[in-house]
Amino acid sequence: MDLNWYETLNKPLFTPPSWVFAPAWTVLYILMFLSLYIYLRTYTKINKTNGTILFLTQLLFNFLWSPSFFYWQNIKLSFFIIILLVLFLIGTIVYFYKVSKISAILLIPYFLWVCFAIYLNFGFMVLNP
Repeated sequence: MDLNWYETLNKPLFTPPSWVFAPAWTVLYILMFLSLYIYLRTYTKINKTNGTILFLTQLLFNFLWSPSFFYWQNIKLSFFIIILLVLFLIGTIVYFYKVSKISAILLIPYFLWVCFAIYLNFGFMVLNP
């Protein structure tokens, strides 16, 4: 990953300092996997397959975003990926809510952060054509 490239980009308003991302993502990953754990452990007659697939799919897009942005330096591709991520995340929250309201609520900070990341990614795309 080339963080020097990132430092040369024109940054959108409200771009946090780089040091914010590691602690923020640490907390978000803890909440995400706690949410998944509660979802999978909650007793219900509802089939959990679709919710699990949605969770894993959004997680895949989450993992694809960093290499697309930092390694491949493809801001447009990373924007497309993050849009897919948020769509699958919304589906995950809906399915998790049907099984456990707590598991769905635990994903809300992640959803808000991803929405903020969409704003940032869009800003990078506009400011760095």
